[in-house]
Amino acid sequence: MAVKISTIEVLILSLALLSFGHGCYGQLRLGFYSQNCQNVENIVSKVVGEAFIKDSSIAPAMIRLYFHDCFSNGCDASLLLDGSNSEKKASPNLSVRGYEVIDDIKSAVEKECDRVVSCADIIALATRDLVTLASGGKTRYEIPTGRLDGKISSALLVDLPSPKMTVAETAAKFDQRKLSLNDMVLLLGGHTIGVTHCSFIMDRLYNFQNTQKPDPSMDPKLVEELSAKCPKSSSTDGIISLDQNATSSNTMDVSFYKEIKVSRGVLHIDQKLAIDDLTSKMVTDIANGNDFLVRFGQAMVNLGSVRVISKPKDGEIRRSCRSTCNNPLCV
Repeated sequence: MAVKISTIEVLILSLALLSFGHGCYGQLRLGFYSQNCQNVENIVSKVVGEAFIKDSSIAPAMIRLYFHDCFSNGCDASLLLDGSNSEKKASPNLSVRGYEVIDDIKSAVEKECDRVVSCADIIALATRDLVTLASGGKTRYEIPTGRLDGKISSALLVDLPSPKMTVAETAAKFDQRKLSLNDMVLLLGGHTIGVTHCSFIMDRLYNFQNTQKPDPSMDPKLVEELSAKCPKSSSTDGIISLDQNATSSNTMDVSFYKEIKVSRGVLHIDQKLAIDDLTSKMVTDIANGNDFLVRFGQAMVNLGSVRVISKPKDGEIRRSCRSTCNNPLCV
């Protein structure tokens, strides 16, 4: 006896098979690639580990890349795309680095799983592994995957918080991304590793709010120390650690919060976290607690959920992280 199958049933079956073939993109989840690219996290860890041994500063660089990609237009790897007016050409992104590590990971993953793993997920996994390495192996948060890569990258769409903003202004930008005040305070704790340039703090050292004096919220001893590293008449843009505890400036820990509590924050926004009524208690709690790494990991997961592309009609899986699928590299 022949069994009749309705047109609707055929359509449902076809869509199900199509979804299965493309990894069932729809929402982020742990183990997203467990069926179609089981070894992806091991591949990422291997490449990242080798890069970290060569240069441990890749950890703060990748945290920054992850933040800049997710915060502007969502976690869609649009920051990685080349182009004369792409996101990486925007002023705040000109000093972003880490692209070569992502290229190396993508090449290694493609050899095993052709056009299965998105560049957006590679950024998230690589950053997680580098946070683990920078903490000395003391933390490893689980990051859900299932993101698709974006098809558009424009410098005009870049919208990042300035380090000169107030706490309230910065919080408003985070809120627009459905990130909480708690997320903001924890994510800025990424400044416990990494550096900035003298040009970002010259006003705090020499002419705060046009007073011709240093920022009064900065420890006078720190003003003296940083002035020696960032001379007023210098022709070079020096580099200084964001965490001024020299024994801890390359380690993921609570040192950053302890420093800003005693007026030794380098960036304007970092110092304001410790003294603004909106965030000062949070800073104290983190500085005095022992769960920063766990909480930072959760904030990084929350950041990784910002404006994610999960519908195939809106995104893609690139073969090269620097080119969309309109390019022959993707076909």
